[in-house]
Amino acid sequence: MKYLKTPGISRVFPAALISIFIFGGSFRAANAQTDNSPFPPATDLQQGAPLTNQEFVRLLYQLPMHPEQRGQLEDQIRKRGIGFPITPGLRSLIATKSGNDASLIHTLEEADRRRANPTVATLPPIAEATELLERTRKATLGAAETMPDYLVKQNIIRSHAFGQSKNWAAYDRLSIAVSYRQSAGEDYKLLTVNGIPASEDQSYGMKLGGTISTGEYVTALTELFKPESRAEFTPVDTDTLRGRRTIIYEYEVKKEFSRQSLGWGEGGSIKQQTISGYRGRIWIDRETNRVLRLEDISTEIDSGFPITAASKVIDYDWVSINEQQRLLPAHAVVELTDRYRGQTEQTRNEILFRGYRKFGAEVKIIDIDEKDFPPDKPEDEPKKPETPPVLKQAPPKKP
Repeated sequence: MKYLKTPGISRVFPAALISIFIFGGSFRAANAQTDNSPFPPATDLQQGAPLTNQEFVRLLYQLPMHPEQRGQLEDQIRKRGIGFPITPGLRSLIATKSGNDASLIHTLEEADRRRANPTVATLPPIAEATELLERTRKATLGAAETMPDYLVKQNIIRSHAFGQSKNWAAYDRLSIAVSYRQSAGEDYKLLTVNGIPASEDQSYGMKLGGTISTGEYVTALTELFKPESRAEFTPVDTDTLRGRRTIIYEYEVKKEFSRQSLGWGEGGSIKQQTISGYRGRIWIDRETNRVLRLEDISTEIDSGFPITAASKVIDYDWVSINEQQRLLPAHAVVELTDRYRGQTEQTRNEILFRGYRKFGAEVKIIDIDEKDFPPDKPEDEPKKPETPPVLKQAPPKKP
């Protein structure tokens, strides 16, 4: 993976495909990226008594003023579990105080399943977990070698936050056409900006400004599983992800074996680059031997480098291409932190992948337009409560 950044802009891109993500802002010293990690450090699970409802609510009320503590709260939930059911009232409070944070809600729901059925949390024997990991490695690398040429559209919401507040404010929406060819990797075309067709002089690159990203498709997983990366894996937990039983593995790739780079640019060109290590977690489906989710965060960033933190989360799902099922990204979130001219800024790209289809050899990405993709589905409206709240009757007045 490779990260690039220009002032007010940040970018990340996998080195293997020279793909780019960009974030605006600034970076602190290399050790700062650990404190700001969206993922908890490797820890032993089930430490201490389960969180009580009172403890959880107290921590929840701190999130609006300290959103950076979300990862610590999730870590506490994973380590200790919860000793209370998740009621409709509590769900409403969580949505309000966390900004309806999907990661926190998922962590709580999994903890609630563990509370109701403790045997679900039991890890398999180490030999079984190791065999699953090796089957997944072979399946992932094999799938990359047989990946067909395809076309997909990315819908991207780009946001930024000042300091390290994670109080995200969206600043634009992009529609991108992406082609993938086994022989040439990925190619990108900017279709629209805020719903307006891109002009001829606009392109998906550094001159666009803001945060951009590439390389979410094949590179992220293949680089992790290649022997040259010398990734170290440890099974740490179980989870149910989109109805699938999974094992969670923590992993780490040291800087000396990494191909993930960070870049800082100005005026449409890269000015500084460095290599970083990375660590994170993967969710492996126990039945299909495939990765359903990848999380990673850059590590060992050089002190003084403008980009101080970079992370991504990619959710994979099955899609049909030329009547064959392929596991490809469905949703991704990329976050960067940088420090520029004494100011710290965070940026966030939320990416939806829509309309996967076969990409013919005679077609060029430059000829692709919005009409070549199916219409986007409307956003889901908030669900109404299944039952209306019950109003208590007023006590009878005393005579």
